[in-house]
Amino acid sequence: METSAHPYWPRALALPGYVAAARPGWQCAGAVAAAAAALLALGWVLGGAKGGAKGGAKRSPARRLVLGWFLLCTGIHGVLEGYFSLRHRELPADTGLLADVWKEYAKADSRYMTSDDFTVAMETVTAWAWGPLSFLTFLALLRQHPARYVLQLIVSLGQLYGDVLYFATEARAGWTHSDPRPLYFWVYFVGINAVWLLVPALLVLDAWHQLATAQRGHDRPRHKAH
Repeated sequence: METSAHPYWPRALALPGYVAAARPGWQCAGAVAAAAAALLALGWVLGGAKGGAKGGAKRSPARRLVLGWFLLCTGIHGVLEGYFSLRHRELPADTGLLADVWKEYAKADSRYMTSDDFTVAMETVTAWAWGPLSFLTFLALLRQHPARYVLQLIVSLGQLYGDVLYFATEARAGWTHSDPRPLYFWVYFVGINAVWLLVPALLVLDAWHQLATAQRGHDRPRHKAH
């Protein structure tokens, strides 16, 4: 049902045509959490399957988690953020599952309800660049392709840069777009997005180390056999 009332901040925000979510927030959060867990688990299983991808049985738990991470990123970027990129103008009036997920998250950042220029641009790049590249990185890591750490570095740097800008633009706005209650500000806004600061930063360092080690080995003088 269309209503002028909404749960977003700032409270004076105008959202003409807004229709309340058809599902409670816990169902939306639960659906995303279940899908994320399934993708992480799938990456873990594929990374350790004997007789599967090259070298799969020899991967450490950390390497198997990285596979799950890039599969998770494929789903989040491609499906959730892809939906927002294509449907951000219709979002306030939409009542589908993905719309309800965004309406729940928008309690932490109402810019998603207003087609904010930065948010739309950032999510569009994330969906159509980092989404497909995350899947390509997953495949490269799974098959141990020589370019796997180059792809890991590119995607992780892109994610890190986008997330820094995401936090920075909201900080400059005075943190005015989030419901100040702990669930929405500290869990949704800070907690969830901090994951895309911490993990990409670690993966950038990992890729740096792997590429530097490979280059060091390539540069080492080779002695001719006598």
